[in-house]
Amino acid sequence: MKKTDWPIRWDLLLRYRLIETVALWEGRLTTNHICHSFGIGRQQASKDINTYLRELAPGNLMYDRHLKGYVPATRFRPVVTRGCVSEYQDLLARQQSLSNTFESFDIGLPDSTVVQGPNRVIAPETMRAVVTATRHGRQLRASYASLSRPEAVESILEPHTLVCTGNAWHLRAWCDSNREYRDFALSRFRTSPEALRQKARHTRQSDADWNRQVTMIITPDPRLTDAQQAIIARDYGMERGCLEVDTRAALAPYVLSRLGIAVDNHHPDPLIQQLELANPDQLGFGSKRERALKAVAGLS
Repeated sequence: MKKTDWPIRWDLLLRYRLIETVALWEGRLTTNHICHSFGIGRQQASKDINTYLRELAPGNLMYDRHLKGYVPATRFRPVVTRGCVSEYQDLLARQQSLSNTFESFDIGLPDSTVVQGPNRVIAPETMRAVVTATRHGRQLRASYASLSRPEAVESILEPHTLVCTGNAWHLRAWCDSNREYRDFALSRFRTSPEALRQKARHTRQSDADWNRQVTMIITPDPRLTDAQQAIIARDYGMERGCLEVDTRAALAPYVLSRLGIAVDNHHPDPLIQQLELANPDQLGFGSKRERALKAVAGLS
């Protein structure tokens, strides 16, 4: 995302992001997209498009009289989005969610279905306490259960970041009982956690695995044929059969899980495994690696 010299109001930023996303991934943007999405008039929607082109991204869009809409210019460059298809998928998912609630809702996007599995259940009281403690840098008293220790144990946590992994929310926090930073699934807190008045003493700055960046080298499963590996490489935009994924060391297990990569226990069928981590020893999990991977898999 390009940085501007002036702050953009949140409501305007959302409209500018819609402009870029629809134009890039559908190839045609009209004022109706903005009007129907945000409940504003055609004059305001037209003004938003003109302001976007004048102040943020001159030359990004061209008006096509035949299509009666704006199309991406040849040298289109994302300014308020990353230009990733996941941003368009998020837009479709929001439309589906709203349409399921309000039958008449329609913002002019194509018929689509986003596959959604069940999410882990989190009590509102849990989320509120966690957000309060994390936002204000305070300690959190919590009772937590895990598969390795089903009986809930109370401890004092010092959280610094909420992590969403798709269908689950986790809390990255210092655990006073274990004397180390760990991840806690919000769905496994028992009773209501309590945000305490005491300030946290262990912050994000002292979380080594959170601050350490790692590069994971992802390759097609070598058990596949050359032709099958070429298809997988194209799926992920690999260069010379490799994809480099940069992430925080603390988040690496989650990334691997979303890619379906089992580091220590490959699936016997390479057509299901498909991908492989080529440099597991360079990630530096050390003795914590097995526990971290099991925790992500829901085994602990």
